Amino acid sequence: MGKTLADKKALVAEIKKDLSEAQLALIIDYRGLTVAEITDLRRRLRPTGTTCTVAKNTLMRIAIDGDATWQPMAEFLAQSTAVLCVKENLGGAIKAYQDFQKASKKTELRGGVMEGRALNPDNVKAIGDLPSKEQLMAQVAGALNSCLLYTSPSPRD
Repeated sequence: MGKTLADKKALVAEIKKDLSEAQLALIIDYRGLTVAEITDLRRRLRPTGTTCTVAKNTLMRIAIDGDATWQPMAEFLAQSTAVLCVKENLGGAIKAYQDFQKASKKTELRGGVMEGRALNPDNVKAIGDLPSKEQLMAQVAGALNSCLLYTSPSPRD
């Protein structure tokens, strides 16, 4: 039995909520994945604060309609689509997806949307290659520490 109108409205509301909390949305083609593989993808993404939503493209279009931030997503909605809503750790989520993609070899990254701009797969990969927030903080702390060592007077002076 198909979904009722109330179920569809609830799903659209859930998609809108996930997108409102997300910094980045990745659109993937999940054709060929089993339920166990999609569950594995969701398990890998969970620690990064990312949700994986599978819904009909029509419902996705309804969810993004009128929202300029996510409107560019419409160009990626075709055939079997899953949307990964990345809320916190952008690099970690992209790396988790790439690890899953290497293991399954069944999904294809169509693109992404960030701050109202469509991203091609190369742009998404570039974001994934950026150092994490913790790595950047460690680099800054290391640089400050070395500056302090060179500028502080020695105890012999």
